Amino acid sequence: MFPSVPPVTWALILANTVIFIVQLAAGTALLLNFALWPLGASPALGPDVAVGAFQPWQLVTYSFLHGNFTHLFLNMLALFMFGSDIERLFGPRRYVAYYFAAVLAAAVTQLVVSAVTGSYYPTVGASGGVFGLLLAYGIYFPRRTIVLLFPPIPMPAWLFVIVYAVIELYLGVTGTQAGVAHFAHLGGMIGGWIMLRYWRVRRLR
Repeated sequence: MFPSVPPVTWALILANTVIFIVQLAAGTALLLNFALWPLGASPALGPDVAVGAFQPWQLVTYSFLHGNFTHLFLNMLALFMFGSDIERLFGPRRYVAYYFAAVLAAAVTQLVVSAVTGSYYPTVGASGGVFGLLLAYGIYFPRRTIVLLFPPIPMPAWLFVIVYAVIELYLGVTGTQAGVAHFAHLGGMIGGWIMLRYWRVRRLR
């Protein structure tokens, strides 16, 4: 199935899908232990409300959990669309390093934003890694055409990346779309950019 999908991208899609199924069966147990929870003591919200606490492994594990099927589907679709070409370009080892650098940067960004705003809700989803891949796609395949889902407007990849980054920044600053970690998405892009710069500097030495 999907023979054109390179191995790491396929493994990530499969892992996210299987873990989502386990998540449905496990209820809140996975969210409490493996979602990304803010730093600091968890607030007391009453005996009927379960709240998790930050643990170091959550910097990675949150990226394999998703809020619902639509969340999973959109992230896996983007992983398939952008990750496949980036994995072929980078090779498996560098691709893994790049993807999880974006995941980590997104997590750190979200922790900082949560500390500044005082919010205490868990973060889940592969979006941080996906936004890192989106940045790389726009840099290495700038003239490829990408079509927005809503509205369906075609545009070159480089413009798509800029438009999406601006939208995420606007939504994050204004808080228009509550419950979505917009700054984490931008953090994934920043993590990807840092990795690309690091590789470029190391190659020039």
